Amino acid sequence: MGFSTDAIHFGQEHDPATGAVMVPIHLSSIFAQKELGEGQSYQYSRTGNPTRAALEKCLAQLEAGRHGFAFASGVAAIHASLTLL
Repeated sequence: MGFSTDAIHFGQEHDPATGAVMVPIHLSSIFAQKELGEGQSYQYSRTGNPTRAALEKCLAQLEAGRHGFAFASGVAAIHASLTLL
């Protein structure tokens, strides 16, 4: 696919619960767990949520990378970058 198509569609799987074509914005800060210690994909909003995961997938595709990262602020991005050094 081309850049403009990837920018619109990549990482946008249909929501199985509602059939929504676009990824819904998840405002929840915590996610229900089945059992203690039995983790699911998302536990707490600061560590990840479905909306951010879709954005990161799309960014990785647009930049021809394997992973994309989204941060809440520029300072958080700078901190993560400097921590790698």
